[in-house]
Amino acid sequence: MARIFVDLLSLTGTKGGMETYARELYRQLGRLAPQHDYVGYFSKEGWELDRSWFPGESVASGISGENRFAWAWGELTCGRAAARAKADLLHSPMTLGPWRTTMPAVISMHDMLYWSHPEYMSTPLYTGPVKAMERLTSRNATRILTISEESREAIVRYLKVPIERIDLVPLAGSSVVGADRARASEHGAMVLATGNRRPHKNWPSLIRALPLVDPVVRPKVVITGSHGDDPLIAVVEETGMQEWVELKSWVDDDEMRELYSTATVLAMPSFADGFSLPALEAMGSGLPVMISDLPVYREVVGDVALFTDPHDLQTIADAMTTAATRPDVLADLTARGYERAALFSWERTARGTLESFERALETGRR
Repeated sequence: MARIFVDLLSLTGTKGGMETYARELYRQLGRLAPQHDYVGYFSKEGWELDRSWFPGESVASGISGENRFAWAWGELTCGRAAARAKADLLHSPMTLGPWRTTMPAVISMHDMLYWSHPEYMSTPLYTGPVKAMERLTSRNATRILTISEESREAIVRYLKVPIERIDLVPLAGSSVVGADRARASEHGAMVLATGNRRPHKNWPSLIRALPLVDPVVRPKVVITGSHGDDPLIAVVEETGMQEWVELKSWVDDDEMRELYSTATVLAMPSFADGFSLPALEAMGSGLPVMISDLPVYREVVGDVALFTDPHDLQTIADAMTTAATRPDVLADLTARGYERAALFSWERTARGTLESFERALETGRR
């Protein structure tokens, strides 16, 4: 039995896949390993969210996970909070964690995009500090968990972490419960895209490819996930695709079920990534996937997708045309997608994580 302190200062309700990972992982850990004591150290925003998924004691840090400076200071002091809680192990599930701890630390690092693709990340003002924090976090970590071979190789390359200290534990997807795929052809072809507006997502190319599709079969494109002023509005106006593109902010579960029920395909034209939870969730829900042909995505979807070149608008347009005109291809992708998604499960993710925790605790005992 161990007392595990969980650094949830980054959890704010706006971080997408990393937050899904934290919630699903600890829901499973509470079921698989109830002998451990879990202490969740929540951000100010996270404290206001539903915390029923967390299997142990919740502590309000009072620190904002949206204020970058407050959050960075919180990570700096998180190790002391863990010591006050008499923790045996600290786990940071959302890429960054404390730079110094008196107990073993396990860090889940999801990608190295600030290193491998800085041009697609946030402003240069933040790139340097984030890279410095990742370096310091990795040096303090007893073990590093990561989610793909691509990310593991990048951690070794950029952070100089010995591969023996890195545990590869893929994520899983949760099907969108209640999505009625029988309704998918009710309103004509529709391409669904979900995610934030960070440049590496490459949403502008999805919109710019639309004029290359014959208007007779051109699908509607719905893109969710914006915050505030949506930068894609200008792209829609530039291309004259106002009739064909609908931009949405974050949507609730009911609306997401509706979108999954009526979509023809899920689009992911990204330039880079560390994994692809949306692809697994789509396949597990019976929704075919249209995705960039990147090695990291091949790790997730295998050959079960319509593949595109994120730098070539014509390949994106061709994939949308196929989605709109080839129900036989989509039926095959749906059938094989269920099989592919079944290879991943949150229980397997949790079991691999527990093994990493035990390795870290054993190192601490030695």
